[in-house]
Amino acid sequence: MKIKITLQFIVFLFAQVIFAQADNIKELRGKIIADSVAVDRITIENVTTDKTAFSDVNGFFTIAVKEGDVLVFTAVNLEGIRMKMDKQDIQQEVITVKMIPKSIILKEVIVSESTITAESLGIIPYGQKKYTPAERKLYTATSGNGIDGLLNTISGRKAMLKKEIVIEKKEQLLARIEVLFEDKYYIENLKIPTDYIRGFQYYCIDDTAFANALRSKNKTMVMFLIVRLAENYNEIIAGENK
Repeated sequence: MKIKITLQFIVFLFAQVIFAQADNIKELRGKIIADSVAVDRITIENVTTDKTAFSDVNGFFTIAVKEGDVLVFTAVNLEGIRMKMDKQDIQQEVITVKMIPKSIILKEVIVSESTITAESLGIIPYGQKKYTPAERKLYTATSGNGIDGLLNTISGRKAMLKKEIVIEKKEQLLARIEVLFEDKYYIENLKIPTDYIRGFQYYCIDDTAFANALRSKNKTMVMFLIVRLAENYNEIIAGENK
Protein backbone atom coordinates (compact mmCIF):
# COMPACT_ATOMS: atom_id res chain seq x y z
CA MET A 1 0.00 0.00 0.00
CA LYS A 2 2.85 2.36 0.89
CA ILE A 3 4.54 1.71 -2.48
CA LYS A 4 1.27 2.40 -4.31
CA ILE A 5 0.82 5.74 -2.52
CA THR A 6 4.43 6.71 -3.31
CA LEU A 7 3.97 5.97 -7.03
CA GLN A 8 0.76 7.98 -7.10
CA PHE A 9 2.57 10.89 -5.43
CA ILE A 10 5.41 10.75 -8.00
CA VAL A 11 2.93 10.71 -10.89
CA PHE A 12 1.09 13.64 -9.32
CA LEU A 13 4.31 15.67 -8.99
CA PHE A 14 5.31 14.83 -12.57
CA ALA A 15 1.95 16.00 -13.87
CA GLN A 16 2.24 19.22 -11.89
CA VAL A 17 5.64 19.94 -13.45
CA ILE A 18 4.26 19.36 -16.96
CA PHE A 19 1.27 21.61 -16.37
CA ALA A 20 3.47 24.27 -14.79
CA GLN A 21 5.70 24.27 -17.89
CA ALA A 22 2.68 24.49 -20.17
CA ASP A 23 1.39 27.49 -18.20
CA ASN A 24 4.70 29.31 -18.77
CA ILE A 25 4.45 29.06 -22.57
CA LYS A 26 3.68 32.40 -24.22
CA GLU A 27 2.94 33.47 -27.78
CA LEU A 28 5.89 35.80 -28.31
CA ARG A 29 5.41 38.66 -30.76
CA GLY A 30 8.48 40.21 -32.36
CA LYS A 31 9.71 42.50 -35.12
CA ILE A 32 12.87 42.01 -37.19
CA ILE A 33 14.71 45.06 -38.49
CA ALA A 34 17.64 45.17 -40.95
CA ASP A 35 19.21 48.11 -42.77
CA SER A 36 18.26 48.31 -46.48
CA VAL A 37 17.33 44.62 -46.69
CA ALA A 38 13.94 42.92 -47.00
CA VAL A 39 12.74 41.39 -43.73
CA ASP A 40 10.02 39.05 -45.00
CA ARG A 41 10.23 35.22 -45.02
CA ILE A 42 12.96 35.16 -42.35
CA THR A 43 12.99 31.81 -40.55
CA ILE A 44 12.51 31.85 -36.77
CA GLU A 45 13.11 28.42 -35.23
CA ASN A 46 12.58 27.49 -31.59
CA VAL A 47 15.30 24.83 -31.39
CA THR A 48 14.14 23.84 -27.91
CA THR A 49 10.63 22.85 -29.06
CA ASP A 50 11.47 22.30 -32.75
CA LYS A 51 8.77 24.81 -33.80
CA THR A 52 9.24 27.20 -36.75
CA ALA A 53 7.70 30.52 -37.80
CA PHE A 54 8.32 33.07 -40.58
CA SER A 55 8.33 36.87 -40.60
CA ASP A 56 5.85 38.84 -42.70
CA VAL A 57 6.66 41.62 -45.18
CA ASN A 58 7.05 44.12 -42.30
CA GLY A 59 9.28 41.81 -40.26
CA PHE A 60 6.66 40.83 -37.67
CA PHE A 61 6.41 37.25 -36.36
CA THR A 62 4.81 35.23 -33.55
CA ILE A 63 6.10 32.00 -32.02
CA ALA A 64 5.37 30.02 -28.85
CA VAL A 65 8.19 30.23 -26.28
CA LYS A 66 8.95 29.83 -22.61
CA GLU A 67 11.83 31.03 -20.48
CA GLY A 68 15.07 29.28 -21.44
CA ASP A 69 14.01 28.43 -25.02
CA VAL A 70 16.54 29.19 -27.77
CA LEU A 71 15.41 30.99 -30.95
CA VAL A 72 17.51 30.94 -34.13
CA PHE A 73 16.91 33.58 -36.84
CA THR A 74 18.19 32.78 -40.35
CA ALA A 75 17.90 34.23 -43.87
CA VAL A 76 19.85 33.96 -47.12
CA ASN A 77 20.89 37.62 -47.10
CA LEU A 78 21.32 38.16 -43.34
CA GLU A 79 23.74 37.03 -40.66
CA GLY A 80 22.15 34.41 -38.39
CA ILE A 81 21.26 35.21 -34.76
CA ARG A 82 20.84 32.86 -31.78
CA MET A 83 18.84 34.16 -28.78
CA LYS A 84 18.08 32.51 -25.44
CA MET A 85 14.75 33.73 -24.06
CA ASP A 86 14.90 35.18 -20.55
CA LYS A 87 12.09 36.45 -18.33
CA GLN A 88 12.50 40.04 -19.56
CA ASP A 89 12.21 38.98 -23.23
CA ILE A 90 9.00 37.06 -22.60
CA GLN A 91 7.41 39.93 -20.67
CA GLN A 92 7.87 42.41 -23.52
CA GLU A 93 4.82 43.20 -25.62
CA VAL A 94 6.91 43.21 -28.83
CA ILE A 95 10.55 42.11 -28.91
CA THR A 96 12.82 43.79 -31.47
CA VAL A 97 15.48 41.71 -33.25
CA LYS A 98 18.24 43.56 -35.13
CA MET A 99 19.78 41.56 -38.00
CA ILE A 100 22.82 42.51 -40.08
CA PRO A 101 23.15 42.04 -43.89
CA LYS A 102 25.73 39.47 -44.90
CA SER A 103 28.98 40.88 -46.19
CA ILE A 104 29.55 40.23 -49.89
CA ILE A 105 32.90 38.94 -51.06
CA LEU A 106 34.08 41.19 -53.87
CA LYS A 107 36.75 40.40 -56.41
CA GLU A 108 39.90 42.49 -56.28
CA VAL A 109 39.49 45.52 -58.52
CA ILE A 110 42.33 47.80 -59.55
CA VAL A 111 41.11 51.25 -60.55
CA SER A 112 43.42 53.61 -62.38
CA GLU A 113 42.22 57.22 -62.30
CA SER A 114 43.39 60.02 -64.56
CA THR A 115 42.30 63.64 -64.60
CA ILE A 116 43.41 64.07 -68.22
CA THR A 117 40.41 63.53 -70.49
CA ALA A 118 39.22 64.80 -73.84
CA GLU A 119 36.82 67.09 -71.95
CA SER A 120 39.51 68.48 -69.60
CA LEU A 121 41.74 69.21 -72.62
CA GLY A 122 38.91 71.06 -74.34
CA ILE A 123 38.75 68.67 -77.30
CA ILE A 124 35.04 67.97 -76.71
CA PRO A 125 32.47 69.93 -74.66
CA TYR A 126 31.57 68.75 -71.16
CA GLY A 127 28.42 66.60 -70.99
CA GLN A 128 28.54 65.53 -74.63
CA LYS A 129 27.12 62.04 -75.26
CA LYS A 130 29.77 59.35 -75.37
CA TYR A 131 29.08 56.62 -77.93
CA THR A 132 30.08 52.99 -77.58
CA PRO A 133 31.74 51.33 -80.62
CA ALA A 134 28.42 49.77 -81.71
CA GLU A 135 26.54 53.06 -81.25
CA ARG A 136 29.17 54.89 -83.32
CA LYS A 137 28.70 52.38 -86.16
CA LEU A 138 24.92 52.91 -86.08
CA TYR A 139 25.32 56.69 -85.98
CA THR A 140 27.68 56.59 -88.99
CA ALA A 141 25.33 54.29 -90.90
CA THR A 142 22.28 56.52 -90.34
CA SER A 143 23.85 60.00 -90.54
CA GLY A 144 24.79 61.90 -93.68
CA ASN A 145 22.50 62.19 -96.67
CA GLY A 146 19.13 60.44 -96.78
CA ILE A 147 20.18 57.96 -99.50
CA ASP A 148 22.84 56.29 -97.28
CA GLY A 149 20.34 55.88 -94.47
CA LEU A 150 17.74 54.43 -96.85
CA LEU A 151 20.23 51.98 -98.37
CA ASN A 152 21.38 50.81 -94.94
CA THR A 153 17.74 50.27 -93.88
CA ILE A 154 16.98 48.25 -97.05
CA SER A 155 20.12 46.14 -96.74
CA GLY A 156 19.37 45.25 -93.12
CA ARG A 157 22.60 46.80 -91.86
CA LYS A 158 20.69 49.22 -89.63
CA ALA A 159 18.78 46.40 -87.89
CA MET A 160 21.99 44.39 -87.51
CA LEU A 161 23.77 47.33 -85.85
CA LYS A 162 20.84 47.84 -83.43
CA LYS A 163 21.12 44.18 -82.37
CA GLU A 164 24.85 44.68 -81.92
CA ILE A 165 24.14 47.56 -79.50
CA VAL A 166 21.80 45.33 -77.43
CA ILE A 167 24.47 42.61 -77.25
CA GLU A 168 27.14 45.15 -76.34
CA LYS A 169 25.04 46.53 -73.48
CA LYS A 170 24.44 43.02 -72.12
CA GLU A 171 28.17 42.33 -72.25
CA GLN A 172 28.78 45.52 -70.25
CA LEU A 173 26.27 44.40 -67.59
CA LEU A 174 27.86 40.93 -67.45
CA ALA A 175 31.26 42.52 -66.92
CA ARG A 176 29.87 44.56 -64.01
CA ILE A 177 28.21 41.58 -62.28
CA GLU A 178 31.38 39.50 -62.71
CA VAL A 179 33.34 42.15 -60.83
CA LEU A 180 30.81 42.38 -57.98
CA PHE A 181 30.44 38.74 -56.95
CA GLU A 182 32.75 35.76 -56.63
CA ASP A 183 31.59 32.23 -57.48
CA LYS A 184 31.76 31.42 -53.76
CA TYR A 185 28.98 33.96 -53.07
CA TYR A 186 26.69 32.38 -55.68
CA ILE A 187 27.31 28.86 -54.33
CA GLU A 188 27.32 29.41 -50.56
CA ASN A 189 25.00 32.41 -50.09
CA LEU A 190 22.57 32.18 -53.01
CA LYS A 191 22.68 28.34 -53.30
CA ILE A 192 23.21 28.50 -57.08
CA PRO A 193 24.85 25.27 -58.40
CA THR A 194 28.29 25.83 -59.93
CA ASP A 195 27.21 24.77 -63.44
CA TYR A 196 24.32 27.27 -63.36
CA ILE A 197 26.22 30.41 -62.29
CA ARG A 198 26.71 31.77 -65.84
CA GLY A 199 23.08 31.12 -66.73
CA PHE A 200 21.99 32.87 -63.52
CA GLN A 201 24.06 35.93 -64.45
CA TYR A 202 22.25 36.16 -67.81
CA TYR A 203 18.94 35.67 -65.96
CA CYS A 204 19.78 38.61 -63.68
CA ILE A 205 20.73 41.09 -66.40
CA ASP A 206 17.51 40.26 -68.29
CA ASP A 207 15.58 41.57 -65.27
CA THR A 208 14.84 45.25 -65.91
CA ALA A 209 14.99 46.36 -62.26
CA PHE A 210 18.27 44.54 -61.64
CA ALA A 211 19.83 45.87 -64.86
CA ASN A 212 18.86 49.44 -63.91
CA ALA A 213 20.33 49.01 -60.41
CA LEU A 214 23.53 47.63 -61.94
CA ARG A 215 23.81 50.53 -64.40
CA SER A 216 23.26 53.10 -61.65
CA LYS A 217 25.76 51.28 -59.38
CA ASN A 218 23.16 51.01 -56.62
CA LYS A 219 24.83 48.22 -54.61
CA THR A 220 22.11 48.11 -51.95
CA MET A 221 19.41 47.50 -54.56
CA VAL A 222 21.61 44.99 -56.42
CA MET A 223 22.11 43.01 -53.19
CA PHE A 224 18.38 43.06 -52.47
CA LEU A 225 17.26 42.06 -55.97
CA ILE A 226 19.84 39.29 -56.52
CA VAL A 227 18.51 37.39 -53.49
CA ARG A 228 14.96 37.43 -54.91
CA LEU A 229 16.19 36.46 -58.37
CA ALA A 230 18.22 33.59 -56.88
CA GLU A 231 15.12 32.21 -55.15
CA ASN A 232 13.17 32.33 -58.44
CA TYR A 233 16.05 30.82 -60.42
CA ASN A 234 16.50 27.95 -57.96
CA GLU A 235 12.77 27.19 -58.30
CA ILE A 236 13.20 27.04 -62.08
CA ILE A 237 16.17 24.65 -61.69
CA ALA A 238 14.19 22.45 -59.31
CA GLY A 239 11.29 22.34 -61.77
CA GLU A 240 13.58 21.35 -64.65
CA ASN A 241 15.20 18.58 -62.63
CA LYS A 242 11.93 16.91 -61.63
